[in-house]
Amino acid sequence: MTPNRREITRADLMPVADYAKIRREHRRKLVEIKQKRRIHIGPVITLYFESYDTMWAQVQEMLYIEAGGEEQVEGELSAYNPLIPQGSELVATMMIEIEDEGVRRRTLAQLGRVEDTVYLSFTGHTVKGVPEDDIDRTTPDGKTSAVHFLHFTFTPEQATAFRTAGTQVIAGISHANYGHMAALPDASRAALAEDLAG
Repeated sequence: MTPNRREITRADLMPVADYAKIRREHRRKLVEIKQKRRIHIGPVITLYFESYDTMWAQVQEMLYIEAGGEEQVEGELSAYNPLIPQGSELVATMMIEIEDEGVRRRTLAQLGRVEDTVYLSFTGHTVKGVPEDDIDRTTPDGKTSAVHFLHFTFTPEQATAFRTAGTQVIAGISHANYGHMAALPDASRAALAEDLAG
């Protein structure tokens, strides 16, 4: 929708009342965009690759739901702008999605530092996910968070290979207690390749 935008500014945001008028239709369009940017790895972990459009929608939703007005804007921009790819990277929200609270608690306790074991592999290249360092999302006793934010930084050569039509890309997790891989559909690779367009 909005390729190669790197930052949301105040000028990009709609007044909440105006956003409310287009909200339903915009959310419908966003579902189509997000579908290509969502990669399930194994039974309970999903990578949601972010973009200017997904983060713009997130900021608008937060302003709409919380109704904090102008005072809220700066905090939302500070929180979500770092998740917009900057041209040589992909950025993903990694979620460990388990509905049952007891199972979720036990699983998270077994997945300490899982955020350090995520990678993308393609044509002889491996790009490791690097977690956001705002806070440590694995506790000292080895329990990880259900939500992580990962940056995959590409060299120019890696970006060129990733953008090449037909390149098979594998998203993987190499944690001792969660070793899973998933092949990206080419439609997903192509959608993500737009984030590496320079």
